[in-house]
Amino acid sequence: MTTSADTANANANAARLPSVDKVLSTAALKALIAEYGASVCTTAVRATLDALRPRALAGELNAEQLRVEALAPQVAARLAQQFAPRLKAVFNLTGTVLHTNLGRALLPDAAVQSVVQALTTPANLEFDLATGGRGDRDDLVNDLLRELTGAEAATVVNNNAAAVLLTLNALAANKEVIVSRGELVEIGGAFRIPDIMSRAGAKLVEVGTTNRTHPKDYADHITADTALLMKVHCSNYEVTGFTKSVSEAEVAAIAHARNLPLVVDLGSGTLVDLAQYGLPHEATVRETITAGADIVTFSGDKLLGGPQAGLIVGNKDLIAAIKKNPLKRALRVGKLTLAALEPVLRLYLSPEHLAERLTTLRLFTRPQAQMKAQALALVAAMQQAVGSDYEVRAEAMLSQIGSGALPVDTLPSYGLSIRPLNIKRAGRALGKLEAALRSLPRPVIGHISNDSLWLDLRCLESRDEPLFTQQLGTLADAMHLQT
Repeated sequence: MTTSADTANANANAARLPSVDKVLSTAALKALIAEYGASVCTTAVRATLDALRPRALAGELNAEQLRVEALAPQVAARLAQQFAPRLKAVFNLTGTVLHTNLGRALLPDAAVQSVVQALTTPANLEFDLATGGRGDRDDLVNDLLRELTGAEAATVVNNNAAAVLLTLNALAANKEVIVSRGELVEIGGAFRIPDIMSRAGAKLVEVGTTNRTHPKDYADHITADTALLMKVHCSNYEVTGFTKSVSEAEVAAIAHARNLPLVVDLGSGTLVDLAQYGLPHEATVRETITAGADIVTFSGDKLLGGPQAGLIVGNKDLIAAIKKNPLKRALRVGKLTLAALEPVLRLYLSPEHLAERLTTLRLFTRPQAQMKAQALALVAAMQQAVGSDYEVRAEAMLSQIGSGALPVDTLPSYGLSIRPLNIKRAGRALGKLEAALRSLPRPVIGHISNDSLWLDLRCLESRDEPLFTQQLGTLADAMHLQT
């Protein structure tokens, strides 16, 4: 039962809370004001006092906790949290190189320097330096894309979904588009070809069956209302067994016989034959153009290894029609994307250096022996960090390319497996460890499978290894906080 004395004591404690002005006048707050500004510091002080007032009224705080000097660290912590970036660098040890949730492709140094320059200086984004007149931002990459793909012209939008949407709206609005049922894909974020086609104003005509489509299926469904035939690369799954599909060359021949274009959505398009680097073959953009595709769309931030972008290449007249569409302005890219894309494309002009200089390809082609040596060197430090409740081993693993590219192909890799010794409580122990790794200054992202946490080292390059090892010293404290 609360007595009048208790109430009086609680009120007295609350009365000891210093005023906002008094807190702001301290040396510690003046230093924070110099760093963050007066207005946000005043707001932080008020919020700190408001949070303490109920506890003071409840008699939970003593006089020492209410001293003005004791409040400055709380205000500083509140400000630090408010100003901490939400987009953080992480260690991607998931085993998926092009991890959509972790930003997909990492840009090579040449692209990074180009973006920094574009951020800090004016640039000829839409200015023709030769004539002094207005330019076209696509001209910055058009010649490179033509040379690398064999296409007549090119344009760039903000991602491949936008490229498909714009192409269909420009070439097939209120008209029919023929697509095999086996290619009506859904990718991440509920992106579905039928939905995109509907939004583009085109009418979907499905032909064939889920597992088998024949040339006759395309030819028999062409009418006076048909605008184009379309092939969609099944980038995030593979149908096996009793299957049949029609090649780009065959569909192109059917389309061209009726004076119709073939549009191919390659999804995660590549500009080089990956087989020359010991990777599975993936149809290149040039191969697709050579097969007869009139328009090819593909991503910039997947196998290409560049920034997020949607690239549209192909017949110059069709590209011109696409660029005239009002949606083009809504979907166009800014200077930072083009600043990153141009140097990435230039790397492809020197294929003998590509595996070294293009970050994505370098990660794809890391030798397993290199990652094994790395794992063996890290076992002891990781074991010390996680403590005696876990067993750490260096083990062979299988990485994947990710982002829908080559979904059934894997890359031999190596990394660390961390297994709780108390298998009955493995789920709780692994959840605690995973959360602790995510809470590190540079969060570490792995994956849990078969009662172990797996840290695939494919994406841990040598320049980042010292920071990774250094912060393992704080892992024990982070795990304690998760208890």
